[in-house]
Amino acid sequence: MNKASTILKIYQKMFDALGPQQWWPGETPFEVVIGAILTQNTNWSNVEKAIKNLKTAGMLSPGGIQGLGLAELAQLIRPSGFFNVKARRVKTFINWLFSRYEGSLSSMFAQDFQTLRDELLSVKGIGPETADSILLYAGNLPTFVVDAYTHRIFSRHGFIPEESSYDEIKSFFEENLPKDITLFNEYHALLVNIGKMFCKPKKVCDQCPLREFL
Repeated sequence: MNKASTILKIYQKMFDALGPQQWWPGETPFEVVIGAILTQNTNWSNVEKAIKNLKTAGMLSPGGIQGLGLAELAQLIRPSGFFNVKARRVKTFINWLFSRYEGSLSSMFAQDFQTLRDELLSVKGIGPETADSILLYAGNLPTFVVDAYTHRIFSRHGFIPEESSYDEIKSFFEENLPKDITLFNEYHALLVNIGKMFCKPKKVCDQCPLREFL
């Protein structure tokens, strides 16, 4: 079996075991963007509380956040942890969005894909995983999101070297999968759950849907 068909078989095994993940949860693209920034170094339940605070305050919009002081924003997103750092990151993104795209996500996502990805990576506090999450989940653009679970699962199964970089792992998937936004979305979300449930630092291989690939 060649590499591309094996990677698709892995996807199918996960999908059959876990079903559709319906990720990324968010009512609007902007909510997804803010969630992608806030989810750094915390779990999703904490991010949901922070987003709920922003909604309740009527501030979950580019203009709403732009009008908030840094201390006010930090208090609203406090449940997400590292709230002072994250408030600065959110503010930096919002300031960039207004200076570059007049606060419009639709204008931002209309930009050439590679140009936009490079621009996002130039915004302080937005790394490759956050940028790709914004592009895929909020912008519906075909880019594969890599995280620690992806690295752990595929290096343990011998598909990638342990020392692989983010961009190397991203290329590995994008070169061996159809350029399909829904597939990229589900694949990453399924890997996250496999990592949480089975491919932990202390492995639970005997129950894992991917045990046959070891």
